[in-house]
Amino acid sequence: MSIEKIVEQALQDGYLTPSMEAEVGLICNTASELSIEEYMALDRLMGALLTGEVVVLPRKQFINVMEELVLSEAIARVTEIEATSEKTLDVGDIAAYALNRLPPLYATTEEGAQFQRSKAKDELQNLISQQINEAIAQNIDRQPINSTPFGSYPDVGSQLSELLKSYAPHYEQ
Repeated sequence: MSIEKIVEQALQDGYLTPSMEAEVGLICNTASELSIEEYMALDRLMGALLTGEVVVLPRKQFINVMEELVLSEAIARVTEIEATSEKTLDVGDIAAYALNRLPPLYATTEEGAQFQRSKAKDELQNLISQQINEAIAQNIDRQPINSTPFGSYPDVGSQLSELLKSYAPHYEQ
């Protein structure tokens, strides 16, 4: 949508939504130069904002309390595992794996967040731990067992060459 259309919509509705504001910002940031019409539309919008003819709708702030809980448990478990073994685990992968299998717990206020934390600790702590354990197991299984390069095994190249020749005997002729 163009700046002019966004401004027209804002003037008609009497408010500027966060997505409209973001779109205007994106256009302004990516354009090498704005046209006179775009500058005039922005000037009209600024005037309407200053007079109160158009109001900016606030962005709603919210958090997913489950992210906090999963991340803190994942960090604790990974730290424990890395301290007692040679393994290196990816906390982000582990948290994402677990979060994809757990319900979100959104809150918009600190009171709501406290309620969600309490609810999660009472009702979901076992499920959170289970998902973190599964995520860690998945992460450990994906790690290479032996990181020795193929060149360190003297017969691998010749064995591979013989195998390919047996499957395609006339390929290089």
